[in-house]
Amino acid sequence: MPFALPDPKRRNPLLFPDGSHDPATVFLNQVIDHPNIEIGDWTYYHDRRLPQDYAETLAPYLFQGAPERLIIGRFCQIAQGVEFITATANHPMSGVSTYPFAIFDPPRFASYRSDLPRGHDTIVGNDCWIGRRATLLPGAELGNGVIVAANAVVRGKIPDYAIVGGNPAEVIRMRYTEQDIETLLGLRWWDWPTKAIENAIPAIEAGDVAGLRAAAP
Repeated sequence: MPFALPDPKRRNPLLFPDGSHDPATVFLNQVIDHPNIEIGDWTYYHDRRLPQDYAETLAPYLFQGAPERLIIGRFCQIAQGVEFITATANHPMSGVSTYPFAIFDPPRFASYRSDLPRGHDTIVGNDCWIGRRATLLPGAELGNGVIVAANAVVRGKIPDYAIVGGNPAEVIRMRYTEQDIETLLGLRWWDWPTKAIENAIPAIEAGDVAGLRAAAP
């Protein structure tokens, strides 16, 4: 019998053998309701601290109405301590000091925010694994299938199926050949109907690109 994916609308998808739920593992789009954050199905976050506000925990400087967004694809895996530092964390750099005097002056607070340069969206592709305490800087863009090492500091664009680590993060190696990456990007298995994904899980787990292609609906 094919493995059945958990209901993507479930808050806590991880079941222990005794039938209890792991409260530390959540499907992110079930616990975040933020106009600037978009998260695909089956993307989960694991945090033993059990945050009260998942949006603030992951993107502490992304306030509602900010000009930039955080976009995360499907089937991503995000570890405890990961942070997305969005552009609204910036301070003005045109003056002698970067001290944000205006945020302590209520009449000028709104104009201060609007005067900051507009940052780019931060984008995480599908099927990315982001390790513990990694930091993504404003405008970072992860391709599909990227692995980010623990404690990495990521900026700029990371190619599909790369493994990156360090500060600043650099490509350690590619997970597949160029030909296989082209095939995987063409298949986009994460967008398949649920049953088709379930049937293809043996090929996905085995890293069998040819088998995955054969399983395509």
